[in-house]
Amino acid sequence: MLRDAHPAIQGVVSEAASIHILGAGLKPEKPAHQAIHDLDSRGWRLVPVHPRDAGGAILGRPIRPTIEDGIIPEVVVFFLAPERAKQAVREMMVRHGRESMPLLWFQPGSEHEDVLEMLNEAGILHIVDDCIVRFIQRHHLESQHRISPSPWCLQVASNDGSGCSVWTVESASSSKEAPTTALEWCGDFLDLEQSNHTVARYIRSLAEPDETVEALAHRLA
Repeated sequence: MLRDAHPAIQGVVSEAASIHILGAGLKPEKPAHQAIHDLDSRGWRLVPVHPRDAGGAILGRPIRPTIEDGIIPEVVVFFLAPERAKQAVREMMVRHGRESMPLLWFQPGSEHEDVLEMLNEAGILHIVDDCIVRFIQRHHLESQHRISPSPWCLQVASNDGSGCSVWTVESASSSKEAPTTALEWCGDFLDLEQSNHTVARYIRSLAEPDETVEALAHRLA
């Protein structure tokens, strides 16, 4: 673990293109939801992750049910109870291995002693006892990539009982409630390009020669 004043931490955060925020759902009173608002316009691709509210959106950022398989996260922030954070870390260890683990940021109250001991022994970069929003504000950090929110894709089950799926491209600026029918997949264009999810791979298979994933998504919508 490195303390927040260490230049390596500031470098990892500012050089990251994306920040995955676990626990960021639709309830505006929750700190994880507020973190999306607090970090808006600072240039990061903000990725809220919340299983129950997946398919909704916060400030145009789609809420994923999990960290997308095929995406290698750079910074993962835990707004979770310790046991849930422990499970999430174990899943990332299995998926990415020690060498490809992101910076893990445990918001106060999400720490699990067993997990911290394991991370220390493995030499995996992580932060405890600090809030990432306050850290970013305190050091006046912004992402070097300056990524703006973009339209994103949503596939849900049809509400007519036909068993069909409905594919849409959603606004990059608005908040959105979770879908009322079963969520089949959601993500932005980077997810669509890199995800190993069955839906994303199928959509990519429909691309015409030299067609970008963005153009493909809009054509299918």
